[in-house]
Amino acid sequence: MRDCPLVLDANDLQRQVRAMYERVAREPAGRFHFHTGPAYAVQRLGYDAAELAALPTDCTEPFAGVGNPLRIGAVKPGATVLDHACGAGMDLLLAALAAGPQGRAIGVDLTPAMRRCALRAAAQAGVLERVELHEGTFEDLPVADASVDLVLSNGVLNLAPDKPRVLREIQRVLKPGGQLFLADVVLDRELDERARANAGLWATCIGGAMTEPALLQLIEEGGLGSVRVTERFECFAGTSIDHKFHGRLHACGVNVHAVKPGPTPA
Repeated sequence: MRDCPLVLDANDLQRQVRAMYERVAREPAGRFHFHTGPAYAVQRLGYDAAELAALPTDCTEPFAGVGNPLRIGAVKPGATVLDHACGAGMDLLLAALAAGPQGRAIGVDLTPAMRRCALRAAAQAGVLERVELHEGTFEDLPVADASVDLVLSNGVLNLAPDKPRVLREIQRVLKPGGQLFLADVVLDRELDERARANAGLWATCIGGAMTEPALLQLIEEGGLGSVRVTERFECFAGTSIDHKFHGRLHACGVNVHAVKPGPTPA
């Protein structure tokens, strides 16, 4: 399952995804097919409760990731970090704090309400001078070639109809030796073509998800090496997705580490 099925309306998918995450930004405590918020992040994904409590709620309450990419490894002081499809910016701000005053954290997101949340949170957290927010998509990143030490991705690759293009963009912006810390949804079996053609199912993070072996192979084919799963998360436990597919399909989150070939950045 490498590319978008020909019958999937990618424009309709983008509209549904934007509308859904606009609603998450405005009503983070609302009812969704996925978990949101800092309590979920701590209890199911292993985020540090004290670190999240110190962040503005503008970025923690709308959080809707499926894993914890920052558990994969350390963000080095002075690093340039890109969070593509950064949402409200929780991972982005944690990376900015870890990178320190000499570092830079770049967020790119399609959804205006999410970018506003991230911008407010960066100002409230006192890291606005080291954070950049850009409108854009993960298929066409507004970032220079070989300019980033670390790419963060949390629960968004599954939403991309053209996954190889997204991975080529990650490979393009990373410096030689740069790292990808990715969290995404994986399934225990492939979906049939009818399910994959359903834009609504894609927007719920299921229709575009892959099996774990297929995801790792795709990342390798995107030009990255040393690809490995570091952790798994039951991110959908107790959600409507869990109830809908219980016993027929298992979806979970995985942390994946990968490296762009070349010397490790200083």
